[in-house]
Amino acid sequence: MRHLMCILMLCVALPVWGEPRSYALDTAASSVSFTYFLNGAPGKGTMPVRTADLDIDFSDLSQSTAFVELDVAGSQTSAVFVTQALKGPDVLDVAAHPTVTFRSRSAQGSIAEGVDITGDVTIRGVTRPMVLTARIFRPQGSDTADLSRLVVFIEGAINRSDFGASGYSGFVDDRVELDIRATISER
Repeated sequence: MRHLMCILMLCVALPVWGEPRSYALDTAASSVSFTYFLNGAPGKGTMPVRTADLDIDFSDLSQSTAFVELDVAGSQTSAVFVTQALKGPDVLDVAAHPTVTFRSRSAQGSIAEGVDITGDVTIRGVTRPMVLTARIFRPQGSDTADLSRLVVFIEGAINRSDFGASGYSGFVDDRVELDIRATISER
């Protein structure tokens, strides 16, 4: 998958110029996926995006900002019992904490190499620093100057115990991997 993204990046590299641009998330064409490990076997889940505000400054990526709010109640996994446990008081506690948020503090890197986005993630009311790695692409076939619609691939990971989401630790690994695909359109 990483090799495919690198090839796509070469084919659809973005020009770097201009002023900050504000983008809205296309929720129908975007997904926040996560991988957890239950007794050593990987399991997949999704969490819908409630809101997302993104400003990208292609001439100075350090001036870019992002705020994303996820809907914990809408979380799904491939197993009903895992979904129920995920939303319950021992893990995400959806009744008390219905959202997960991420607010960027800085961004560095390049469009060609990838962008490290440092920010704060809040899960179960606990806020911790987090670094996400993003790669930005134009849709295949679009003009090289067209930045009106972009696809962003984002990777990261959390340790759920850092946020008090440590239920079922005898069965579920602490580390949760994030794999996000965001389709964004200029406002």
